[in-house]
Amino acid sequence: MGEDRSTGQLTEPGAAFSELAPFSISAQGQELTFYPAGKDRMDRLLELIGGARESVRLCFYIFSPDDAGTRVRDALVEAAQRGVRVTLIIDGFGADADEEFLQPLSDAGGRWHVFSSGWSQRYLIRNHQKMVIADGSAMLGGFNIADEYFAPPQVNGWSDLGVTVEGSAVIQLSRWFDAIERWTANPRANWLAISRMIRDWNPGTGPVQLLIGGPTRTPSSWAQAIRKDIARARRLDMVMAYFSPASRMTRRIGNLARRGTVHLVMAGKSDNNATIGATRSLYDYLLGTGAKIWEFTACKLHTKLIVVDDAVYFGSANFDMRSLYLNLEVMLRIEDAALAGRMREFIGHQITASEAITPQLNRYRATLFNRIRWNFAWFLVSVVDYNVSRRLNLGL
Repeated sequence: MGEDRSTGQLTEPGAAFSELAPFSISAQGQELTFYPAGKDRMDRLLELIGGARESVRLCFYIFSPDDAGTRVRDALVEAAQRGVRVTLIIDGFGADADEEFLQPLSDAGGRWHVFSSGWSQRYLIRNHQKMVIADGSAMLGGFNIADEYFAPPQVNGWSDLGVTVEGSAVIQLSRWFDAIERWTANPRANWLAISRMIRDWNPGTGPVQLLIGGPTRTPSSWAQAIRKDIARARRLDMVMAYFSPASRMTRRIGNLARRGTVHLVMAGKSDNNATIGATRSLYDYLLGTGAKIWEFTACKLHTKLIVVDDAVYFGSANFDMRSLYLNLEVMLRIEDAALAGRMREFIGHQITASEAITPQLNRYRATLFNRIRWNFAWFLVSVVDYNVSRRLNLGL
């Protein structure tokens, strides 16, 4: 374990980090259970599929033909064989599972679709959503179906969060999934059709809202809700894998920090170091407003969790230009003081495995060369594409 030359802080504070056991809480009529550990997420996912009696519907950005993907596929095959209606949607850009890998599911009577397949206007839209609906239960989060999303921190698996939901939100989620399946299954469906779906989606005005993000001329329900909450909030706590919002949203967070409290836990490790550089390009401004920032160093960070005053957001969306305005995303917003308090406790646990980004440490890192790289990384991640920046990696 090393020591930073400018601060004397340990540079690997997450070395002894342990993932929390599942924990449950009731909020606004929803029964929620949170699964911070990869093994627990996989076990619960397989339980949901194995316990289904009527239908199982899944949508994932990444679905890999590795051990995790095989276990989930085989569970879906078994469900289809016992008469359960099985539907799987995977993204044509993100998923490696192909027709040969999924043939057993087809043979068992299950259905699967590829979102945005082929080189067309549809291909520009990335279905970044992650959701499972098994009868009257659902599971949301940031995790995909691949080995590294269920591996422990000791082997640098992704630190992520899966959440099971029982309650009225499942009805909303089912309605949205059915709309996405109809669009995906229609070879003539186009950009305008899905843009209208996102624009016309009504999340309601109560304390429980299913928010949808995607490409629209006006901000989506997800972008509108988080923008409105941050503009009027007194406290913001966030654990975010990819953080590179536009300048206007960054200023909203800075204004919140000046009048209240902002705690940000960002990624210190990733499979795409350009995303870390893009985030670091914003530190100087945010620290100057009084925001407190940490980088999670126990392993790669993939969690997407936001607590704004009493409102808790969780789901598939990062806090960057692509997730706010372009990718197809699903986020559940629940306004509940007890839930917000419990999730701030969870964020506190993540902070124990994180390195504090002090103004002194930031100045030490922010050489002219690094600032140039960080700003270029922000451009690549926010304007171009994650995968271009992942290939370049920028040596960060």
